[in-house]
Amino acid sequence: MGEVTNSYRTISLSPLRKIIAARMTEAKQTIPHYRLSVDIEMDALLALRKHFNADQPNSKVSVNDVIIKACANALMEKPAINSQLVGDEIHQYQQADIAIVMAVEGGLSTPIVRHANEKNVQEIALEVKDLASRATVGQLKMDEIQGGSFSISNLGMYGVDQFDAIINPPQCAILAIGSAKPQVVVKNGELAIATIMRATLSLDHRAIDGAAGAEFLAVLCEQLQNPEILFSKNVS
Repeated sequence: MGEVTNSYRTISLSPLRKIIAARMTEAKQTIPHYRLSVDIEMDALLALRKHFNADQPNSKVSVNDVIIKACANALMEKPAINSQLVGDEIHQYQQADIAIVMAVEGGLSTPIVRHANEKNVQEIALEVKDLASRATVGQLKMDEIQGGSFSISNLGMYGVDQFDAIINPPQCAILAIGSAKPQVVVKNGELAIATIMRATLSLDHRAIDGAAGAEFLAVLCEQLQNPEILFSKNVS
């Protein structure tokens, strides 16, 4: 536990926290990060998810599961984002292997939903539940947390509106998801209320330029704001 004084308690870094500290320091110091943010209207998705889960009570899906599927589709349309930078080479992947940043005791875990583009949202939901349960008790295998072509970090469930995520090398991008909250918006020249979620994409400028990142976010917005295909049992 560490030394206890009258004013503070000293806590030694755990092996997991040391690894996280080393990797995040390396990423922050060596990767030229830049960020792109977009506000996404989520009302259609939330309504469709509510009906979907009511009809499928034994295989409910979370908003994050749907975001994973939407990212997988967007990565297939904009493969420049689906990359790793290895030495002097960009490795552009043909499948969406999406790492999900999860909080575990003493740090973070990044289990990977492999070939997410080939799975429907129900299959993704089941896989994420399994990965999360095993991550909590430290039972993930190394090949379930190493690699990945893209990452998602979602702090919306904690009430966070927006944040910048640090890229997990050698990946070239990570998507930070904030909470979906009612906001006043302008529609057809009139004020209205819509549920808005802010998504912030961190990118490695050595491998990905701004236009490519903007194009990816445009596809992601289109997917999430017109979500019918995301809930199809057939793979998009």
